[in-house]
Amino acid sequence: MKTLTEEMRNRIIEVQARYPDKEAPLLMILHMANDEFGFLDDDIYEQISKLTGVAKSKIYSTATFYSMYNQRPVGKYHLQLCKNVSCMLAGADDILGHICNKLNITPGATTRDNKFTLTLVECLGSCGSAPAMMINKEYYENLDNAKIDKILSELN
Repeated sequence: MKTLTEEMRNRIIEVQARYPDKEAPLLMILHMANDEFGFLDDDIYEQISKLTGVAKSKIYSTATFYSMYNQRPVGKYHLQLCKNVSCMLAGADDILGHICNKLNITPGATTRDNKFTLTLVECLGSCGSAPAMMINKEYYENLDNAKIDKILSELN
């Protein structure tokens, strides 16, 4: 079971105190927990709920609505490939197949060495520079298979 550290608890209380509505800083609190643990789970939702007074169901529904919060452990490099219409029309399906073949992985899975996790996400907001992908917190746009090969070869 993952447990919020005293330092994390104090930061959450401090952030929440800045807002008149206890739910207002929820996204910020979820970011803090996701950064701390690498993913969010039922134990973390419960602890945040008890600390903040926000219903666990509200915390869960907020965390699962956004693709930026991991719901399970991910690899060292979390590849999030956009599957929205603009990216698909610009070749994201081909890139998806290329990544799957290159890493021997399927969407939603993590490589055996825990180095890569591949996730399909609904939209990365880069329609004008499609196809797009995020790796951890960095954007990659105007992708093609050659760019994918270069990006992957540079990851340690």
